[in-house]
Amino acid sequence: MNMSRKLLALLLVCVMTLTAAIPAMALTGEEYAAAAKVYPGSFAGKTVILHSNDVHGALEGYAAIAALKKAYIQQGAEVILADAGDFSQGTTYVSAYKGASAITMMNAAGYDVVTLGNHEFDFGYTQLTDNLKDANFQVICANVLLRETGAPILPATAVIEKGGVKIGFFGLETPETATKVNPGMIQEIDFTTFDALYTTAQAAIDSLEGCDLIIGLTHLGVDAESEANGYRSIDLLAHVKGVDLLLDGHSHTVMTAGENGEAIQSTGTKFANVGVVVIDNETKKIEDRYLVDTQFLAKDEEVLEVAKAIEAGVDALYGSVFAKTEVKLDGNKAPGVRTHETNAGDLICDAMVWSVLKEGGLENAEPNHVVGITNGGGIRATIEAGDITMNDIKTVLPFGNTVAVVYVTGAELLEALEASTFCTPDAIGGYPQTSGIKWTLDTTQEYAQGELYIDLAGKETTYYAPAEIKRVTIEAINGEPFDINATYAVVTNNFCAAGGDTYNVFGRAFVAGSTFDTGIPMDSAVVDYITEVLNGVITEEAYGLTRTNQTQILPEAEEEPAA
Repeated sequence: MNMSRKLLALLLVCVMTLTAAIPAMALTGEEYAAAAKVYPGSFAGKTVILHSNDVHGALEGYAAIAALKKAYIQQGAEVILADAGDFSQGTTYVSAYKGASAITMMNAAGYDVVTLGNHEFDFGYTQLTDNLKDANFQVICANVLLRETGAPILPATAVIEKGGVKIGFFGLETPETATKVNPGMIQEIDFTTFDALYTTAQAAIDSLEGCDLIIGLTHLGVDAESEANGYRSIDLLAHVKGVDLLLDGHSHTVMTAGENGEAIQSTGTKFANVGVVVIDNETKKIEDRYLVDTQFLAKDEEVLEVAKAIEAGVDALYGSVFAKTEVKLDGNKAPGVRTHETNAGDLICDAMVWSVLKEGGLENAEPNHVVGITNGGGIRATIEAGDITMNDIKTVLPFGNTVAVVYVTGAELLEALEASTFCTPDAIGGYPQTSGIKWTLDTTQEYAQGELYIDLAGKETTYYAPAEIKRVTIEAINGEPFDINATYAVVTNNFCAAGGDTYNVFGRAFVAGSTFDTGIPMDSAVVDYITEVLNGVITEEAYGLTRTNQTQILPEAEEEPAA
């Protein structure tokens, strides 16, 4: 968009109206249509639901949705604000406060009803319950249960009546949370899984009988890795009845319908868009729904002031420059850390291994038998070439994980790699970023799905063990031949060490007493490695490219693109 079009778009939003002269101005057809959707005229007799999902710490976006709310109210609409989860983590602006600052922002924006995402549990169940005590909005979720009693931790549904229209909302959390969060942080709770997810959802839907519309706030998504267990939002709609629309999250998808036209809407992530659902109060039907690109939105000054105050506090704490990088460190999701080796993954794994070995080695492991693995889903951002601040590092590694060591056999190491790449080349959060392991993944071979993994509490997880090793081969460990019977020390994060994501084999080692937590914060290990080993400069020579420790054999003999 050129500058004149930017200025015009801003003007349109500020005055919150369109005039007959606008078509002659410098807007593209697409831009004009988007702006016209926001402010087409009177909304008298309408109820508008504005929705977000996967905000992940983009605090100033709350000022945009708040401004849009005021605009629709000024146009005569009744307005409901809703969110489909993952608001507690993503940038230091929320992680520094363990998610509490997100509640502050949602209160300021005026949210009415939200459900939980998996990242709401990143700081533990107890922290989440403390955070939610300050919420001025309804929080609903049908399928997260107290382990001791089996009772839901939150109401399953909420009913909001606006303009004479009774709207029933039900909330659902992805059962994948059980393995996407450090198991040690959520020992108090369980998640309904497999067909029980559908049964739980249907019961919630049935309880809303008498409502004019039933809308699901679902943190399920449409990721390929969720297909095997039927945990996608499109799978849910195929198994339940009585739903008018799902407002979805989790996969960061931008969509106004599912792949087969299913009634699902999702905004992407970090307020790239705001979702809009327009309901006619007379017919009590959804008459329109769409996404609004936030570039067309003004920002509510009061809400923006709250965001900037939080940001300033965090920037003052973490904003100083401590190093620089000559290269872009690739922390993109896909293609990126969840699909193949990246230089950011190489750097982080190298740093973790160094942080453990620098004190003189590891007991029970030969120095050349020490390797590093971290899950790609734990790497949350890219660092562009230039100065590096602690804020950058904490944005890349926001979970507060510590460095842990797991002792496994060569056979168990193979299993961990095989299980953690079961759906590659499709993205998977458990994708292994590695150090010291030269290995090949043959994605032309079908994953041999075995039994469901069992977690530390004896519950079924959402991932399957390999029935046999068909896709992964290990060529060398630190330049020496791989020994399937040898013992290897895997330096990882405490999430994976406890069996998180696809690393159930590490969880078994934990139970066997073959794991220890060093207590070294993962982000501190990376900072110290950059300053002490790299002398404060990540050079082109050191990390300009991935070191090609990983090879992928792709269908039709394609070679993996350079990271």
